[in-house]
Amino acid sequence: MKKDVLFMCQFFYPEYVSSAMLPYQTALGLKKAGFSVDAMCGYPKEYLKNQNQVPQEESIEGINIYRKKYLQLGRKNFISRLINYFSFTFVMLLNLFKCRHYKVIIVYSNPPILPLIAVLAKKLFGCKIVFVAYDLYPEIAERTGVLKPSSLISEVMKRVNKLLYMNVSKIIALSNEMKQFMIDNRPVDKNKIAVIPNWATEKNTRAKIKNKTFRDIKENTKLIVSYFGNMGTAQDLDTIIKMISDERIKHSEIFFIFAGHGNKKEELKKRVEYNNLANCQVYDYLSGDDFNDALNISDIFLVSLASNLSGLAVPSKTYSYYQSQKPVISIMDKNTDISKELKKYEAGYAVENEDSEELINFLLEIKDKPKKIYSMEANVTTMYNQFYRKEIQIKKYISIINEVLGA
Repeated sequence: MKKDVLFMCQFFYPEYVSSAMLPYQTALGLKKAGFSVDAMCGYPKEYLKNQNQVPQEESIEGINIYRKKYLQLGRKNFISRLINYFSFTFVMLLNLFKCRHYKVIIVYSNPPILPLIAVLAKKLFGCKIVFVAYDLYPEIAERTGVLKPSSLISEVMKRVNKLLYMNVSKIIALSNEMKQFMIDNRPVDKNKIAVIPNWATEKNTRAKIKNKTFRDIKENTKLIVSYFGNMGTAQDLDTIIKMISDERIKHSEIFFIFAGHGNKKEELKKRVEYNNLANCQVYDYLSGDDFNDALNISDIFLVSLASNLSGLAVPSKTYSYYQSQKPVISIMDKNTDISKELKKYEAGYAVENEDSEELINFLLEIKDKPKKIYSMEANVTTMYNQFYRKEIQIKKYISIINEVLGA
């Protein structure tokens, strides 16, 4: 007797990054809805640096988790990430016959060649495929300069895409612009594509601020603007750097908190130090109480996406901002779901890429209008409760698995 669903992904419980928590929380939701669910994933070598040993096989809340060891060289450069991707995919290939015990495989876009294993499972064992697209390859790698369109790896990804989209039962896109990109650029029936945004995977509680540094910032500042998450090629940090370097902002009683990693982070730090920006603080990733404190003291958040990446990715930290019920400023194409919704629901503000002047003017205006911020907070709360709670998205996954199993 076949089980219902196998999650095939590189990261899973107990890792706490969003790319691990999202599949895990989806799996829990499906399990609670009555499906039989297991997961086959990578062994969490990075997570274990400061943690206890994790078994290669265990059952958590009725979900059997099979963790497979593979060659992990970190994520410092493209070559090491590429070795990680191919090593993990090869290990999944060695475990292909496990797939014969499942009706549906939910497979993720990272690593980008991983879906090929799900296609083989369909050919050999009749498994149905649900593909969750966090990023669209090879286009995102090409447009960020990681790959040349004519490269061998790019061609391999295109061939994997062709096989995948011709064999998939259902595709999950994170936004409507991502769905439209697939319709325009993939061999797929548009009726197979469902739009399900991600969600905030961590808990946010309105507790007393524990970190003294954050308490001091809150007590001595009119407006706190925060940016959390990736600061890499896919993000528009240039517009933000230009904004914080402006003399009007430097002396405005506006404080900026940045936290995360990425190849643009060093440029941000250098600019903060060079311009002696006492109103900016740059951290590594924040977690636990520190992250919760930073969320709670913030008045408004920044989220960005590079100008040529609309439809290829969606900034995941957006959903953490919505959960905190604080307004958001988007720096991206105004035709994205995020920018359109912020404008429609008056839950923040939308700025086009490179328009640092409009961003500066908005911040200078809003810092003296606390009632306007309170109004936007109320609108974010309404929008979050109506569209972006985790439970809402999980129900969509449940519906899709019911549809796929019943087809």
